[in-house]
Amino acid sequence: MEYKIAVIKGDGIGPEIVTEAMKVLDKTGEKFGHTFIFTEVLAGGAAIDATGNCLPDKTVAICKASDSVLLGAVGGPKYDTQPPANRPEKALLGLREQLGLFANIRPAKMYKALADACPIKESIIGSGFDITVVRELTGDVYFGKKMRTEENGMVVGHDDMNYSVPEVVRIARRAFEMAMVRSKKVTSVDKANVLETSRVWRETVTKVAAEYPDVQLEHMYVDNAAMQLVRNPGQFDVMVTGNLFGDILSDEASMITGSIGMLPSASLGEANPGMYEPIHGSAPDIAGKSLANPIATILSCAMMLKYSFGLETESAAIEAAVEAALNSGARTADIAKAGEHVLSTSEMGSLICKQL
Repeated sequence: MEYKIAVIKGDGIGPEIVTEAMKVLDKTGEKFGHTFIFTEVLAGGAAIDATGNCLPDKTVAICKASDSVLLGAVGGPKYDTQPPANRPEKALLGLREQLGLFANIRPAKMYKALADACPIKESIIGSGFDITVVRELTGDVYFGKKMRTEENGMVVGHDDMNYSVPEVVRIARRAFEMAMVRSKKVTSVDKANVLETSRVWRETVTKVAAEYPDVQLEHMYVDNAAMQLVRNPGQFDVMVTGNLFGDILSDEASMITGSIGMLPSASLGEANPGMYEPIHGSAPDIAGKSLANPIATILSCAMMLKYSFGLETESAAIEAAVEAALNSGARTADIAKAGEHVLSTSEMGSLICKQL
């Protein structure tokens, strides 16, 4: 099979980690008889440097014509003076909107080999945890109306938080479908004791739950969910929440695994190509030093094979290769203990290819 992948290497460490991920995809294709055709396009700071526009029309067109999109990371201090509408991060929002990507899937798994890197006590993490956060991507305050007014001589900022019932229905169904092939539990996170938006969210999720009688649904306020993630992460299976709360909780879930450099993500729509990226940023302070951990990007490719291409065996092979590399003691700087040998970005990528 041939698969067309639009590749956005991006800024900072993006080119380094994406190069390793492409290497792993090529090795997977060689092993299983697939061909991955990569087309590199620009977005974020690199696009601003080359074209003056954070998201060129050509990039959007090629992404739409591809089977999937692989993204590294965008942004950096260099672009802080750009107008808000042309900041590198705007390219991400633009891609999500143009590609119809409404569901962000972020798994947070505790690898036994990295238990020492977890900031939570061993007595709390127990045998580990395996959480998937399903975050709505195209609504909430990020896309609501924004304005400033002047009241009594003071500037006041306004951000409109809103969700429609259809928006909640589609993200809830995605979460319940995922739970059906996992441990059949969904935790819906909101702030329904304060926000009308959250009351609509909770009512709608409860109605959708009736379509999935085998799945246990619990509701949890966002402040309690943030506390429970560090108090007892093993209680969660699938967490579904809105754009704002999901942005915060998914980063918290990533850090309790030991390193944000380990966590992949998938942004999915109904029929459009999915977009796959590590959840970390561009880390300009270590760019070009071959210190970055490529595992989050490599695991994002495993998600791509599963969700966009239906290649579950190939996806599992990449995940197994990553785990085997970690079990062998392979460490990049972010997950190494004092005195442990540290691999470069390319060495880690090569070792995972070898494990494949």
